[in-house]
Amino acid sequence: MMRLAAFQRIVRQYADIADFLVVYIEEAHPSDGWVSTDAPYQIPKHRCLEDRLRAAQLMLAEVPGSNIVVDNMENSSNAAYGAYFERLYIVRDERVVYQGGRGPEGYRISELRNWLEEYRNTQLKAAVVHV
Repeated sequence: MMRLAAFQRIVRQYADIADFLVVYIEEAHPSDGWVSTDAPYQIPKHRCLEDRLRAAQLMLAEVPGSNIVVDNMENSSNAAYGAYFERLYIVRDERVVYQGGRGPEGYRISELRNWLEEYRNTQLKAAVVHV
């Protein structure tokens, strides 16, 4: 939740070249588990999909208009992409072309911005060549 504002700026800045999706996974610091003292919300461990959906609604309220989906209770997306508990990816043509480090230490929005900027520049150069 803490990094959503920076992510939202990226979404607005690069909406012309990319579609963005947030996958809400299991709670990293549930209020009935490993509690984070700086967490803006106190969310208990998800016991069912409805719990996870309610928690995702809190995120959606913070970033209205975002595309947010919810991982299943088996945490399939989390396991497949190794998010644990926040991570940035770029998928192009059904392949992962950018995988950021695991958060919180490896979550670097600046790397995502650099990749998108380079991609945009490549697309502009390709458009000039085709004119």
